[in-house]
Amino acid sequence: MYNDFAIFTGRAHPELAEAIAARLGRPLGKVDVFEFSNENIFVQFQENIRQRDVYLVQPFVSPVNTSILELLIMIDAARRASAGRITAVIPYYAYGRSDKKDQPRVPITARLIANMLETAGADRVLTMNLHAGQIQGFFNIPLDELNALFPVSAYFKSKNLTDYTVVATDVGGEKRARDLAVRLDLPLAIIDKRRIGNTETAEAMHVIGEVEGRGCLILDDEISTAGTIVSAVNALRQNGAREMIISCYHPVFSGPAVARLRSLDAREIVVTDSVPLGPEKRLPNLTILPVAPQFGDAIGRIHSGQSVGALFQ
Repeated sequence: MYNDFAIFTGRAHPELAEAIAARLGRPLGKVDVFEFSNENIFVQFQENIRQRDVYLVQPFVSPVNTSILELLIMIDAARRASAGRITAVIPYYAYGRSDKKDQPRVPITARLIANMLETAGADRVLTMNLHAGQIQGFFNIPLDELNALFPVSAYFKSKNLTDYTVVATDVGGEKRARDLAVRLDLPLAIIDKRRIGNTETAEAMHVIGEVEGRGCLILDDEISTAGTIVSAVNALRQNGAREMIISCYHPVFSGPAVARLRSLDAREIVVTDSVPLGPEKRLPNLTILPVAPQFGDAIGRIHSGQSVGALFQ
C-alpha cells in the first residue's frame, strides 16, 4: 500500500484543484511550477512524495499546449522523486476531436497525447466526459472517466421542466442527450448537422423530433466557438421552438463564443467548472455546476481500492 496520498496542481485550474483537495479534507501539496524567460517550464515538488499516491490535477486549457507539456513535466518530476503511483487528473482532455483519421494525411493527436502521458510515467488517468468514447482505448494504463451527466441532470430535475425537449446538437451526441432525456423524462430531438471542412463552422440541416411550441434544452459535451450552438438555436427557432436552455460539460468558450452566446437570448446557460471561466466569460445567464465532489470522491475511492463505477449507480 502507498504511504498516504497527495494532490498537486499545475497552473491550468488551481481553483478546481483546491476544491477537490477540500472535498478530501486536506490541503494541496506544495509544488513550484513556472516558466523561465525562454518559456522553458520548471517544476519542483516542495515536499517528500517518495512512495506516496500522487494526483496531479491539470485540465488541458488555454494555453492548451503549455498545459499539456506542464503536466508531462510534472509527471516526470514525480516519477524521478520516487512517487509510489502517479494519477493524471485531467478534467478536460483537449484534442478529443482528433480521435481518428477522417481525412488523408492527418494525425490522431488524442492517441499521441495518451502515448506521451504513459511515456512520462503516469500510472493511471482520471478524466471526465471524453469527446469520443474510443479515446479510453488509446491508453494502456487504467483510465476512469467520470460523467457530468449526474450533476447536470440533478440540477435540471430541480427545475421541474415541462413542455421541454432535450436536443442533441448532432447525431454523434445522440446518446449523451438521450441519457439526459431519460433521466428528466423528456422527449428527444436531434439536429442533423454538417461540419464545413476544418473551419470550426457547422451548418445545421434538419431537426429530427418535435420542438414546435416547446422549450428546448440543448446539450453538447463542449462549447468551443459556439458555432454549433448558434446553428442549432437558429434551426430550432425556424421549427417553432419557444425558448432555449443551453448546457455543456466543458465550457471552453474560445474565440467569438461569448459574444455568440450573449446574442442568442437563451433562458439559461448551464455548464460545469471542469475548465476555468474568467470574469470576461461569466455571462449574466450562466450557471456553473461544481465537479470537485465527483473528482474528490473518485480520488478517495482510487486511493482506497474501492470501485469508482459505484459513483454512477
